[in-house]
Amino acid sequence: MAGDSTPWTAAEAEVEAKKVAPAATRNRDAILDVVRGALPAQGTILEIASGSGEHIVHFAQSLPHLHWQPSDPEPAALASIAAWSAEAALANVALPVMLDVISADWPVARADAILCINMIHIAPWAATLGLMAGAGRLLAPRAPLYLYGPFHEDGIPLAPSNAEFDASLKTRDPAWGLRHVDDVTDVAARHGLALRKRLAMPANNVSLIFYRE
Repeated sequence: MAGDSTPWTAAEAEVEAKKVAPAATRNRDAILDVVRGALPAQGTILEIASGSGEHIVHFAQSLPHLHWQPSDPEPAALASIAAWSAEAALANVALPVMLDVISADWPVARADAILCINMIHIAPWAATLGLMAGAGRLLAPRAPLYLYGPFHEDGIPLAPSNAEFDASLKTRDPAWGLRHVDDVTDVAARHGLALRKRLAMPANNVSLIFYRE
């Protein structure tokens, strides 16, 4: 199944803040294999909607030459990110910042790459608009924006699991749901971002890699 209707659960009773996202454990290595070849040799990597914090800690452990900046708009997520980061004790992971992509005022001035995993379908369309506007502001030419998740695509039938997930999301909030790659690409282009790579991923997900022109 592409998505999970429960983003996270409690990890350990003695560490109340720390959450576990079931999807993160399943997809983190497949995502790492892709981003390893797309990220710069050095610099700051901003993760949008870091959620539980498991992804960014895993990536930071595997790619210690990069500096990682987690973010999320939810206080519970920020607490979980901080808990996972503290446990890992990684010098290359910054303290998480509260960042709402819909806002035009981001607390990060620049980034050498941006990652956004499983967010745009569990958010209103305004979040995609804000993400692309922010990436256009922060990224330098040739810097990547990486997206991961399930999408609608022309010529590719929607997998039954993705159709079920899409319906579930819309039941929870009519403003949520799987986005069409063409719509996301069109918005990206308005902010100087071009889709350069599309990769099929496990469980009917897709990696999309945009570059700032």
